Amino acid sequence: MLKQRILTAIVLLMILAGVLSSDSAWPFLTFLAVTCGIAGWEWTRLTLGRTSSYPIWLGASLFAITMAQAFAWLSLDQSSQLAVQVSAGLCVLLWFMAVGSAIYRAQVQVPTAPIAWSTFAILTLFATWGVLAILYRTHGVTYVLSLLIVIWVADISAYFVGRAFGRHKLAPSISPGKTREGAIAGIVGVVIWILVSSHWQGSFAADLMGRWGLLITIALSVLLAVFSICGDLFESMLKRRAGVKDSSQLLPGHGGFYDRIDAVVAVVPLAYLLTEGLNF
Repeated sequence: MLKQRILTAIVLLMILAGVLSSDSAWPFLTFLAVTCGIAGWEWTRLTLGRTSSYPIWLGASLFAITMAQAFAWLSLDQSSQLAVQVSAGLCVLLWFMAVGSAIYRAQVQVPTAPIAWSTFAILTLFATWGVLAILYRTHGVTYVLSLLIVIWVADISAYFVGRAFGRHKLAPSISPGKTREGAIAGIVGVVIWILVSSHWQGSFAADLMGRWGLLITIALSVLLAVFSICGDLFESMLKRRAGVKDSSQLLPGHGGFYDRIDAVVAVVPLAYLLTEGLNF
């Protein structure tokens, strides 16, 4: 299983490296739109049900909308920037209030609130696509990669430390495999990554450090790591409510695309708000 996960991750990283190395922005934006559309289909299957015909239409619509909106994002006009700020801000607010409350209560047997969580899915995926598109065009590859590595560090640190040393369950009713030790390792890993990469010009951490200073940046690093954990737990909650193990089987060893970006959609809007999004 681990070997399969590693091989799939290598293939995905090769694809990501290929689209990011292009001189044109379109390969990366297309990759984001495809991921957004597939994740939208997977996510809304968890909320609307696997037998519903709506998820496939919602996923296709997300792909079409994001590709069409790429022209607006590439122009970087004021309305595009404002749309990203508003959608990212609304997402962060909902993650704090609605998602945080749902995870805290951990009521995995209650109805999935299909309309509310499906609407949240569309908003969050669209906002994440818009943020990554804007950041890629305004700050470049290094910035986007250093931001994504924040999520990967949190995930990898929590996974391996949790497996090796985990003894205390983090949220047993939602995700029995996750431990407090793993969560702490993920937070520590993110703080270390932010501090180290803040010395690299053009990185997300350098931008964060330049805006907030050392102490606040450390606190914000913890917040970003917590959001990463919450993104993972939220999807686990949706899957348990839907009675499935993975959002789909499209990625061998990893489940679906949503399984791979469940933390990304939580962290990216917050990261944008902490840097670009507060510059009204």
